[in-house]
Amino acid sequence: MHAESTPLFTQFTAPETVPDGLAPALVDCWTEVSDAGGAAGFPFPPVDPAKVTAAVDRIVTGLDPASSRLVVATVDGALAGWLRLRRDTFPLVAHWGTLHHVQTRLGVRGRGIGAGLVRHARAIAREDMGLEQLRLAARGGVGLEDFYGGLGWREIGRWPGALRLADGDDRDEILMILAPL
Repeated sequence: MHAESTPLFTQFTAPETVPDGLAPALVDCWTEVSDAGGAAGFPFPPVDPAKVTAAVDRIVTGLDPASSRLVVATVDGALAGWLRLRRDTFPLVAHWGTLHHVQTRLGVRGRGIGAGLVRHARAIAREDMGLEQLRLAARGGVGLEDFYGGLGWREIGRWPGALRLADGDDRDEILMILAPL
């Protein structure tokens, strides 16, 4: 990937729209990020690639235009990062969505790809899904509240010590919101 290359952001809304080769690239990215200590859903490195594959398969098969989107960033045709955008269609809560698994490959960090993914997801949520707000939960102690805060998100609470990464290493789960979209 070249430093001057511009990322391309694409959303997928149904399993049949996901191109061949994307699911294995998602697995590779998720494994790389998790094994490097990233807060992307598998907290105990090294992760089992079979478990990551199963999780990616659930995400891909669960894609649905009304409730679940996959947003990917590519640079020079290679996966640079991805996230999942979800909403519950139950009428009481159908006006908001949640971001999950926001991650970028280690080799492209610092190039704005993560921020671009989050901004692109915000536009999809507002324009395509008709959402009014987004929520997320982030692991404390790794600076994620600053990253999201810089993108307009605000902290609305914490679950103290909710995440146990190891004996003596409990982290807060930080609850954040982006509203209005």
